[in-house]
Amino acid sequence: MNNVYRNRVVGLIVIAGIVSFILGQFFIATFMFATAIIYGNIVTRVKVNS
Repeated sequence: MNNVYRNRVVGLIVIAGIVSFILGQFFIATFMFATAIIYGNIVTRVKVNS
């Protein structure tokens, strides 16, 4: 269940980044993409260390 939740959160953040990019809000889009990447890496590392 956690894997599904993580995938949904990362997917929603990426979609928000794409929409922001299309609307011309490049700073927000960059922030959204970076947040998705960092969140995905943190969750993966916590699972590996557990």
